[in-house]
Amino acid sequence: MQQPNETLLGTYLRDRRMKLDPAALGFPAERRRTPGLRREEVAQRANISPTWYTWLEQGRGGAPSADVLDRISRALMLTDVEREHLFLVGLGRPPQARYHEKEGVTPRLQRVLDALDPSPALIRTATWNVLAWNRAATVMLGDYGSLPPDQRNVLRIIFLDPRARAVQYDWESVARHVIGAFRVDAARAGAATEVEPLVEELCRLSPEFRMMWRDNEIRDVKGEAIKRIRHPVLGPLAFEYSTFSVDGRTDLSMCVYNPATPADVQKIASQIGSVPSRLPSADMREP
Repeated sequence: MQQPNETLLGTYLRDRRMKLDPAALGFPAERRRTPGLRREEVAQRANISPTWYTWLEQGRGGAPSADVLDRISRALMLTDVEREHLFLVGLGRPPQARYHEKEGVTPRLQRVLDALDPSPALIRTATWNVLAWNRAATVMLGDYGSLPPDQRNVLRIIFLDPRARAVQYDWESVARHVIGAFRVDAARAGAATEVEPLVEELCRLSPEFRMMWRDNEIRDVKGEAIKRIRHPVLGPLAFEYSTFSVDGRTDLSMCVYNPATPADVQKIASQIGSVPSRLPSADMREP
């Protein structure tokens, strides 16, 4: 229960502190009046004044800095979600994004993609690396499975694969949209450092990418749009394009291309049988 002088921040700090095991963190396992760490032990781990930490729990001393909250977050061994909550109750805003790209997706997410056939669907990271896709995506977008994992990047394909250029009705408009959306996703995820090698490589290999990137254009990026392509086998296709966040994975987005007409559905469905289903592999994590 929140004490009279405590704030939401103080209550949350006290709750998380009391859930830590002193012995596991190298502190004496002697009998304690209350479970968890003492306030001075948290302050020691966070390298801040014990008095200042005590004031924070008691709702005194004003708002802490982001740096102090970061150090307390590490001291309390908070998860990313718990760290975000700490910032929200302490400063009224989420923390600056810290990007951690994880390998692979769970078989559960792959089953979601498979259930969307004949609508092409894929899962990509904030740096636009494609991690998973369904059979319909192979039909419409190409065989990601034939590419080495480090080459399964949407920007690489758009700017370096002539086949990706050939299927677009207005390649330049698509390319500019992709760069604008990529900039927004990478910045929002705090992945500016992680994308530097990719940007440098594409600037070297593609004069068009270099020109568009240096334009520094940030466009209004919509989560839904109509996409039209010229498929080399199926002819013209139209899709309602939508992107969705992936529950529990802030680093991922799911992109779904829903065929715009029954004829487009039939065209995609007619080719799916020739594409093998993706089997669970080393890049998929349970469950």
